[in-house]
Amino acid sequence: MTSKKDAPQSWHGAKMDFSQAMSYGDYLGLDQILSAQHPRSPNHNEMLFIVQHQTSELWMKLMLHELHAVQTQMRQGDLPPAFKMLARVARIMDQLVHAWDVLATMTPPEYTAIRPYLGNSSGFQSAQYREIEFILGNKNAALLTVHEKIPDVHARLDTTLRTPSIYDEAIQLMARQGFAIDPARLQADWTQPTVANNSVKEAWLKIYRAPTEHWALYELAEKLVDLETAFRFWRFRHVTTVERIIGFKTGTGGTAGVSYLKKMLDVVLFPELLALRTEL
Repeated sequence: MTSKKDAPQSWHGAKMDFSQAMSYGDYLGLDQILSAQHPRSPNHNEMLFIVQHQTSELWMKLMLHELHAVQTQMRQGDLPPAFKMLARVARIMDQLVHAWDVLATMTPPEYTAIRPYLGNSSGFQSAQYREIEFILGNKNAALLTVHEKIPDVHARLDTTLRTPSIYDEAIQLMARQGFAIDPARLQADWTQPTVANNSVKEAWLKIYRAPTEHWALYELAEKLVDLETAFRFWRFRHVTTVERIIGFKTGTGGTAGVSYLKKMLDVVLFPELLALRTEL
């Protein structure tokens, strides 16, 4: 048996002894992350279900980190860093889209075996997903009730609900740069979902008709369209995976399942940016 004293101090130059130094696992907190999976059923496939959703929540945490920073940059009028962050968020959504491919390997009988152990837990209750919806402008104060169990989470969501969305910030920025935006739109009730406004569409049309004169706002608009497109793919892949696995059964959280998710496909986050394309 090799003693600690006889153990190699390096391997091809790699450090081997971490008794007094921070290791990869220490830095990433892998003990906590990799011990956070607690299947409740005896079924082999529940681990897939848990890891899929935990991984998605980690990606959403990064998305929120980026999206809140985007809001700050836009308020400061510093758009180049915001462009990088928005591009990153769209790529994170691509990761989430492809993650559904893995969950789709779960067949209906496999899901049926673990479903009784899920109780009423549901992705509908994801506080991070709700915060993403709010920060992108799909506001709904009634949904805060779901999160009353955890006061600090409820408070964070309430703050996001009452704060201008990323799209609201973009419209405020256009107004500061001299575009004629209706005062009522600039003083909107931030707790309400985004409503299309003709003055906003006309402002975007001016930008799209003379992109070289308004390049930063033109690029911002396209980053937002990329973001909305990625979000739509994410929602679509979600609903198709759920339909593949459970059909039209009621969701564990009490929603209508696929029928509810299909309605969410009709939500438009940045309405003027899509509507203007018909007029160009």
